[in-house]
Amino acid sequence: MAHRILPDSPFGLRVRERLESERVIWFTTVGSDGTPQPNPVWFIWDGGDEILTYNLPDSYRIAHIADRPNVALHFDGNRAGNDIVVLRGHAEPVDGLPAADASPDYVAKYGPDMARISGSADAFAARYSQPVRVKITRVRGH
Repeated sequence: MAHRILPDSPFGLRVRERLESERVIWFTTVGSDGTPQPNPVWFIWDGGDEILTYNLPDSYRIAHIADRPNVALHFDGNRAGNDIVVLRGHAEPVDGLPAADASPDYVAKYGPDMARISGSADAFAARYSQPVRVKITRVRGH
């Protein structure tokens, strides 16, 4: 698959590997006072230039996105200041997608954790019911 955003380089390959294997990504929105608001979230990557998260519908993150849809996502580094990946993008809440417990990719990645966090996958899906899609527009790091 051609990647418009990820470079065809060792760095691009590393970004793709992390998007496939990492379990948590930091999702940073901007609050009404201009302060960055990072939150760790579970996510699935579509293999191209989109990331999907499921969120509490009444979270501040959803309100921030409504007014300021430009966001940043990043992974933890390697504790030595390397393996830095920062993704910029445009986020939007989306309707009409399967719930978290009905998304095969999400269940494959997080099914047991959904039950651990909320008692069952369907309880998790009921609680984290707002899907947010992030269209990646830029990648940087080293």
